[in-house]
Formats: sequence, C-alpha cells, structure tokens
Amino acid sequence: MKRLIFWEFPRASWQYDIAVALILAFIFLTPKTLFKDQPRPSSIVQMPSEQGTSVYWLETALLAKVPDQSRPQHASELLRGRLGKPVNVIRVEPFYDAEQEIKGYMAIAKP
Repeated sequence: MKRLIFWEFPRASWQYDIAVALILAFIFLTPKTLFKDQPRPSSIVQMPSEQGTSVYWLETALLAKVPDQSRPQHASELLRGRLGKPVNVIRVEPFYDAEQEIKGYMAIAKP
C-alpha cells in the first residue's frame, strides 16, 4: 500500500499499469451522485433592486439572438417560465465589460 501511495513503481511495469488502470476506472466509472455534483449556476438571477422594481441578471446566451425591440417581451417570457408568475419587464439593458463585450443583460421589471 505504501508503494501505491508514494507511486514507487517503475514505468512500464505491471504494477504501474494496474495503478493507472485503477485511477482511470475510478475517474470514468464513479457515479456523479457519489460526489454530490452541483448543477451549473442559474442563468437567471434576481439582483438587489430599488423600491418598486425587480432586477434580474440574464446570461448573454438567453437574449443574444433576440432583436433589441423584442428583448423585454422575450425576457418577460423567460422570467415567467422560471418564476411561475407573470413578470412585466419594462426594459433590458446590456452589461458590458472593460473590452466592451456584452457579459449579460439586466432586466428591470415592475410587479
């Protein structure tokens, strides 16, 4: 066991090959539930907002191919599907980084 832990096997030996096979079997055959993998972070996040409005962060991919004029309507549909209640989005603003690339959208909604 000590030799396995400290990896003291010479390369191309049968012990080395068995150790590598065990490592690969562990990587590829271990079920994800064993490590309680978490799902990807939500693509829609409610942000702190001012009184009377709600602000939601939307990932770029959700509204990237939507024309500017129909973004509020599309954002309302996305939020209704996610929240299960109607949301009235009044405007959608792109959020840019230092290189002027769009990193996401801020959807401002009224209840």
